[in-house]
Amino acid sequence: MIDFRLDGKIAIVTGASRGIGAAIAETLAAHGAHCILVSRKIDALREVEAGITKQGGKAESIACHMGQMDKIAALFEEVKKRHGKLHILVNNAATNPHFGEMATIDEGAFDKTFEVNVKGPFFMIQKAAPLMAASGGGAIVNVASINGIKPAPMQGVYSITKAAVISMTKAYAKELASRGIRVNALLPGLTETKFAGALFTNEAIYKYALQSIPMARHAQPMEMAGAVLYLVSNASSFTTGTHIICDGGSLA
Repeated sequence: MIDFRLDGKIAIVTGASRGIGAAIAETLAAHGAHCILVSRKIDALREVEAGITKQGGKAESIACHMGQMDKIAALFEEVKKRHGKLHILVNNAATNPHFGEMATIDEGAFDKTFEVNVKGPFFMIQKAAPLMAASGGGAIVNVASINGIKPAPMQGVYSITKAAVISMTKAYAKELASRGIRVNALLPGLTETKFAGALFTNEAIYKYALQSIPMARHAQPMEMAGAVLYLVSNASSFTTGTHIICDGGSLA
């Protein structure tokens, strides 16, 4: 029987305070997972946590900056202390401080983009793997972007980091398969989130983006959550090292 239930599973979801991350956390909790919500701002996490618990789900919030390695180490120490196990990791947190041509980005913005989008997920997986292996295995989903396959205008450096995440997913999938850990990626297309606000507030850019989508619309965050549920559940037990594209047909 195909089983999407996650009862008894401990799940970390980064960037869970809003948008796609919040939608993923709400969906995993609705299917039985105990979700550890992670983001920089604890107050915003508390709101998502309250919504989950109101619906009968299990969630808790821990503040952590994905660009700071000491904060990541402290996060996993706390998870070990509270639960002693981990089954699911969703690396969703990301940043894009520079919207413009690559020729105009400064070193600080470049470094920040790589620290949060690449270095953070890399070491999150490195820290999660031993705990998952000791828990009997696990599933990891890295939220990349279709920009990792087809770089978007004015988002060059961000697109490069997402290409790195796709490659990282494949590399980790090969290394961790023998330990019972599956690693896959989600590649969202244009989705209505605060993170993508620059695309929605500029009418010309939004219309340009919409022209490349056969479904002729953008997505809502919850439309990304089903793919993640599949990738972290037993329904995808023979799936690792790949990605699911949710883009309305943009890359078709």
